[in-house]
Amino acid sequence: MTSFTVQHISSNQPISAGRLPSNVARIFNIQRYSLNDGGGIRTVVFFKGCPHICPWCANPESISNQIHIIRREAKCLHCQPCLNNADECPATAMERIGRDISLNDLLKEVLKDDVFFRSSGGGVTLSGGEVLMQAPFALQLLTQLKHLGINTAIETAGDASITTLLELAKQCDSILFDLKIMDEERAKHLLNMHQSRVLRNFTRLIEEGITLIPRVPLIPGYTLDVDNFRAILAFLAPFKLPEIHLLPFHQFGEAKYRLLNRPYKMSDVVAPSEAEIAPIRQLAINAGYRVITGG
Repeated sequence: MTSFTVQHISSNQPISAGRLPSNVARIFNIQRYSLNDGGGIRTVVFFKGCPHICPWCANPESISNQIHIIRREAKCLHCQPCLNNADECPATAMERIGRDISLNDLLKEVLKDDVFFRSSGGGVTLSGGEVLMQAPFALQLLTQLKHLGINTAIETAGDASITTLLELAKQCDSILFDLKIMDEERAKHLLNMHQSRVLRNFTRLIEEGITLIPRVPLIPGYTLDVDNFRAILAFLAPFKLPEIHLLPFHQFGEAKYRLLNRPYKMSDVVAPSEAEIAPIRQLAINAGYRVITGG
């Protein structure tokens, strides 16, 4: 891996995403040809901003709702004309993380992949960050996509008001719903997550007939724990869902923390081995689930 040093520079666009017009979103990536975020070939839109503080987050650029500018020292010419402006940098050493995009422009972007959606049974997935933090925009986008006959999904931790969540859910063909730490106090302390609300919302969505796919990140020291997973299975048991996704921890996001000058608490944590994951997978299989690992 190429070594580099970076400089974090305050955004020259310090507008809070919460103050954006309802027809403008703040995103940080559009990922095409994804096979792991719902059925078929999908285009995933990553929204900026998240209320949670998961130490293992692989997208640390998604946590803040602010636009950031980073500088890659290895590419910098030290020529000064850019004046710390990413748009003026002749070496592309300066990079803006995050951009604001209108509803119409984002629709145009994702519809470029329409032929892949229709040929593969795919569609558009809204992810983050936490898409519920930009719910008014997301609702408009999902509604338009559904009107066009495009399959829709969101990835969420479900930690928001049920009114907000249900509005979006009714415009989705499926929801990829994360379940993490089941203990209420640990979830609040470690993740800033209101676990009782998460579980109430999950139950309500099931009652409303929404298709949910539970996803469990397997994080050493946090969720890669048989007792925690048994608690998840016990909660899910009454719903008789057919499928569950297991998401083993990886270190792919570590370089992003260095780019953002953020501490990475998981730097010494080793990705779990197949032997460590196997007992969790077997519990899910024994409970009757079709298990997708890494999906």
